[in-house]
Amino acid sequence: MTDDQRRQFGAYLARLRRDARKSQPQLAAMLCAVSGTQSLTRNEISRWERGGRIPETWLPFIADVLGVPVGELERAAAYARGELDGPPIGAAAILSELIPAGDPLAPLASPTGRRIGGDDVARLAARVHGFRLADDVLAGGDLMAPVFRELNAAMRLYRESAHTEAVGRALLVQIGELAQIAGWVASDAGRHGQAERAYRLGIEAARQAGDSPLVANLAGSLAYQLSNTGQERAGLDLARAALEEAGPDAPPKTRALFFDRVAWAHTRAEQAQPAIQALGQAHEALTEAENEETPQWAYWVSREELEVMDARVFTELHRPLRAVPLLTDVLRRYDARHAREVALYRSWLAIALADANEPEQAAGEARRVVSASVDMASDRTASRARAVLRRLQDFEEVPEVGGLLHDHGHLLSV
Repeated sequence: MTDDQRRQFGAYLARLRRDARKSQPQLAAMLCAVSGTQSLTRNEISRWERGGRIPETWLPFIADVLGVPVGELERAAAYARGELDGPPIGAAAILSELIPAGDPLAPLASPTGRRIGGDDVARLAARVHGFRLADDVLAGGDLMAPVFRELNAAMRLYRESAHTEAVGRALLVQIGELAQIAGWVASDAGRHGQAERAYRLGIEAARQAGDSPLVANLAGSLAYQLSNTGQERAGLDLARAALEEAGPDAPPKTRALFFDRVAWAHTRAEQAQPAIQALGQAHEALTEAENEETPQWAYWVSREELEVMDARVFTELHRPLRAVPLLTDVLRRYDARHAREVALYRSWLAIALADANEPEQAAGEARRVVSASVDMASDRTASRARAVLRRLQDFEEVPEVGGLLHDHGHLLSV
């Protein structure tokens, strides 16, 4: 038995409890009622979910209260004890396998810092959102150092300070949100290993905070990276698990985002019909978003952004007649200050134009992409510029394309 296996079991059990819409105190009370004992407390439930102990004799009662097969729970417990090679199946298991080794969020036995409260968390939340807004206009390479410094400082604050349980949960949420930003900017900078470690840390923080939509956002962000770095099957499995983790009661904007990520994962796995179906589900979810409370991290999800994903999917599926009008319209209205996103969206437009046999227009868009990528600390943008140049090699006899490749063909050897 390893600490990580026990903690994976704890994550699995916490997911089952949240799916049943029970708090830790509610689950403890229900287990006492069905077992005929009053010895179980919320603290013991918390210990199980942190992986501190396996609830061996309680498994049949847990299965009864949460409405899951007892055999499933017993298999999960056997895995936690090291008696099985494979973990329990399903989204909970996929997510539990992302728990980082050890426990990087474990509070110190004797906190050495000051006592903190809600005002401290509010100030941290403001800085976190500031980084989010900065990511709209700066590339990952420009933001990595300050974002990771802030993430490390937030972890120290949580582990070393004294605080109430409610303040601790709020701090964990901010650590999870910071980890998502850190993972995103690291991925944009081409630091995929560092990005994955940040996402894993954030998933653990969000799990401990009991924030399922945030867990799903982090898992979906990692799924997006996997889908774009040659791990299409793993990306699809994780994108689906993220959607399942969020559940049907997640805020509509967040569900729209998670459906979009599933659509992209299907696209990268060359599964056209499931991809298009997921796009439709994303739009349906967004129509429910009016007057619904939305987490601050989903502020950017809009009809315009969904249309961009529609166009990207149609481009990857070689359906330029659907992609070109969407991208042309979105770029006409898009905030030019978001230079990275504009360059990325133009890269898909260039490829869609090439697929539509319009190489002259494609070359014009490609020049704008390459020009933007040269001075931008974004591996994502540089990779897209190379993808566009490779696609246009089929038209090197066209003067506009030939000139483009003469000027920038050297980038293909980078």
